[in-house]
Amino acid sequence: MPSATSAAADSHPAGARPRRRAGRPPAAVLDQDTITTAALRLVRKSGYEGFTMAALARTLNVAPSALYNHVASKREVLVLIQDHLTSFVDVSAFDTESWDQAVRDWAWSYREVFSKHTPLIPVIAVLPVADAPKTLAMYEAVSAGFRRTGFPQERIISAIVALESFIFGSAYDVTAPADIFDSGSMAASTPNFTSAVERLARQGLESPADAAFSLGLEALIAGFGALRR
Repeated sequence: MPSATSAAADSHPAGARPRRRAGRPPAAVLDQDTITTAALRLVRKSGYEGFTMAALARTLNVAPSALYNHVASKREVLVLIQDHLTSFVDVSAFDTESWDQAVRDWAWSYREVFSKHTPLIPVIAVLPVADAPKTLAMYEAVSAGFRRTGFPQERIISAIVALESFIFGSAYDVTAPADIFDSGSMAASTPNFTSAVERLARQGLESPADAAFSLGLEALIAGFGALRR
């Protein structure tokens, strides 16, 4: 009489693997990096409105209670996301370049990172930074660069906030539709605006959003530069 093992082997064609039993796939091994990556993926797919702890748990194929062994709340997950994204913002020029070039490089890098994650901007822009070491490291590098160039210390944070407000707004502009300023049937009643839009279009710029960001950024750099001692 054949053994159970040989009977099982005979039930599958040569070279074929036994069919996997039905059921849930194995749950991901959880840590903060895994949770952060999954949360970003969820926000990209469903927007901030679709980002809940229950949805995040489903994305990770775990019970919601398993998440709370690693993060205390949704807010803590958002802080992890903030810190993760901020780590990609390049502040190295503050150690190697002139102040104005350093601000320029930082701002362009900042906009590039957050233009890919605009659904998170309204949330991240108002998150406290106390538990975000990478975010704090970015602010420290920028603050040190401002201070070294003779910028009034009492105005450093206000300058950073002003730059961030411009950067975050410009991040949305990167993905704006090309015809966002088309006045359509109201062109005749808005002649100055319509003419300006037409002149912009005739320039044939590869990226009007980049041109607008460059213009605004240079104006901010020039204005803040005048405050240096």
